[in-house]
Amino acid sequence: MTFVFDLGGVLINLNVSRCMRAFETLMGEENMRTVLGMDSNGEGVNAVSVASKQLMVDFERGLISTERFIAEVQKYCRPGTTEQEVIDAWMAMLGDLPAERLAFIDELRAQGHPVYLLSNGNDLHFNFINRKYALDTHFDGLFLSQRMHMAKPEVQIFQSVQQAIKDTDVIFIDDIQTNRQAAEQSVHWKTYATINDLKKPNRHYVK
Repeated sequence: MTFVFDLGGVLINLNVSRCMRAFETLMGEENMRTVLGMDSNGEGVNAVSVASKQLMVDFERGLISTERFIAEVQKYCRPGTTEQEVIDAWMAMLGDLPAERLAFIDELRAQGHPVYLLSNGNDLHFNFINRKYALDTHFDGLFLSQRMHMAKPEVQIFQSVQQAIKDTDVIFIDDIQTNRQAAEQSVHWKTYATINDLKKPNRHYVK
């Protein structure tokens, strides 16, 4: 049996509202809603321009560089906003990664289960997290949207991972329902929303 974990919201805690408040300070609420598609509470906004949607889509899929992303965001910020201020606001999304979550992954691997990471993300976030927590030492492989140039819940990303791990008996943990549904329907993975769901006493595959 193989385990595939999401990163944000499953392993590392996220604070989207803190990130949005930081961007609101840099660019104002209207621009923040336009560029990032969120309000100051981190809630999604329907009225987002096609151009800004494409910016976020391209960044998540690694189709534009971090430098290009920062430069495009700066266009909507107050005059004089520095690259570092944009980076700091973006990094404000990241919370902590409790040690027991990585310990659980290590335990699964010690039991002989292959364990992989499948994350929609970007290099700014991932590189910081990997430096701090050495994620690549805890997993048998990393599947990242910005490297694969595709993202959940696209069917192609699940099929690509399925082909790479060469196992049809897969447990997938992701906090976003649409991602879980796509995995269930496209590659027939069994899914859970949280690690705590997976660790419940009746889960016979976790010793």
